[in-house]
Amino acid sequence: MPGTLAIDLGSTTTVVAWQDGSASPARLLALAPYALEDPAVVPSLIWLAVPDGAEGALVGRQVLDAGLADGPGPGLLRDFKRSIGAPPPQAGGSQAEDSEGSVGPERSDAAADQPWLTPEAAGALLLRRLWQALPPGLAPDRLVLTAPIEAYRGYRQWLREVSGSFAVPELALVDEPTAAAIGAGLPPGSRVLVVDFGGGTLDLSLVQLEGGEGRAAPIAQLLRFAGRDLEASGQALRCARVLGKAGLRLGGRDIDRWIAAEIAPDAGPDGELLRTAEALKCLLSEAEEAVRLWIPAGLPARELRLSRRRFEALLEERGLLEQLDTLLEEVWAGARREGLARGAAIDAVLPVGGSSRIPLIRRWLEERCPGVPLRGERPVEAVALGALALTPGVRLLDVLSCGVSLRCWDRRSGTHRWHPLFVAGQGWPSTAPLELVLACSCDGQEAIELVLGEPLGEARSEVVFRDGVPQLLRRPAGEAAVDPWRQAPAPLRLQPPGQAGQDRLRLRFGIDAEARLRLEGEDLVSGEPLEPQCLGPVR
Repeated sequence: MPGTLAIDLGSTTTVVAWQDGSASPARLLALAPYALEDPAVVPSLIWLAVPDGAEGALVGRQVLDAGLADGPGPGLLRDFKRSIGAPPPQAGGSQAEDSEGSVGPERSDAAADQPWLTPEAAGALLLRRLWQALPPGLAPDRLVLTAPIEAYRGYRQWLREVSGSFAVPELALVDEPTAAAIGAGLPPGSRVLVVDFGGGTLDLSLVQLEGGEGRAAPIAQLLRFAGRDLEASGQALRCARVLGKAGLRLGGRDIDRWIAAEIAPDAGPDGELLRTAEALKCLLSEAEEAVRLWIPAGLPARELRLSRRRFEALLEERGLLEQLDTLLEEVWAGARREGLARGAAIDAVLPVGGSSRIPLIRRWLEERCPGVPLRGERPVEAVALGALALTPGVRLLDVLSCGVSLRCWDRRSGTHRWHPLFVAGQGWPSTAPLELVLACSCDGQEAIELVLGEPLGEARSEVVFRDGVPQLLRRPAGEAAVDPWRQAPAPLRLQPPGQAGQDRLRLRFGIDAEARLRLEGEDLVSGEPLEPQCLGPVR
């Protein structure tokens, strides 16, 4: 089954979404054995038993099921996405700066604790496993991935290298804020505050999406089209414009540790306790009180209980809201440097990431951005679904392998000449009709024949981009001959008959979704519309 596959590689979870070529809605793929069930996401985790054990690595849910997600050591790889394509930390940087490039849960200066895979190698391993786990019969002809704005260039280069082994003719990339906003249903050109609160990081970004009135809408940026590498195409990067950004290496896993210390202060934060704490956190997004059973190793089971009121008090005690206020001030400071006033209009606030579901976070957003719509209905999958929504700009237009011309009467020369309607390399289906006005060539003319043909002759080809869409442009080496179609359309009858040189028919030509040439128009003398008709396929 052909279609488009979108992969949103996240620091904490990775989302895989699919949409076939029909009108069916997009859906998340629960790729066994790596994905969880509800929601169908893949934990961005890799565990290696030995340094060179990539072939036998555990990935995603396998790491959780084996109870290896919280143990220290260089064999556990997590949070690697943030370092892909990012510049290396400068020598002498602070510990916080160095931790931004960390692959494992804890970074140590000891050589023995260095991760066994680079961030790029870890990300490549995860993507390859997901590609190999696609259901039988699913044959993507288009793959679109998401990338952070700040590392877009490096991420793009890494993706080109990783995807070389994927048998997919079209490959595209889109920046994450744009994908998230489009996935949430926001229009092009919107100014959006994106609050990305995942498992390991908290990032606030004020971005201006591409598009808007008088500007092209954002689409995924193509890296490969029709099996052809577009590295040398000269296409410009098409990312949302960042007006202000601030981040902190604090996320949902830190909140889980806070909860664990609150509900079981006498116990160390082992893996099972942290998973219980995470479950309580998720339940409190919907309920006022949550209860879970915790079974510590070698000890009797304990019932752990937490109310939403106490949970929110815990977050305030730990200084979460103060940190959010500080980050928001940094964002606005950056926006002011970009010429945006503090009170400037924002079209929407967009929470993404699982931790953004916490009710206290939602209330904080509503209080700090009064009157601004909060668009966080699907915070986990919004980026992947937005990436799919951006791909119609890629697949909307195919390119013609040959052109079509119409033989017309030239008043100046007094002869018939071939007038090109659509040329080889032009996109189809056509976005707007081509309009022509035809005149009569003699007095008493009762019909105008439509003689169509295919231009011939040698030509050179090159890929060009129009509004970000690749089109194969053929440049003729001299005037080309035309091969008339073997089956000509029926003549267009004129009533009353026309006179020489009289403008008589206004015609509109277009190419439909099945690459067929279609015609409609009207008689300029009688005012009668012509019956719309299909003139034949453009081969």
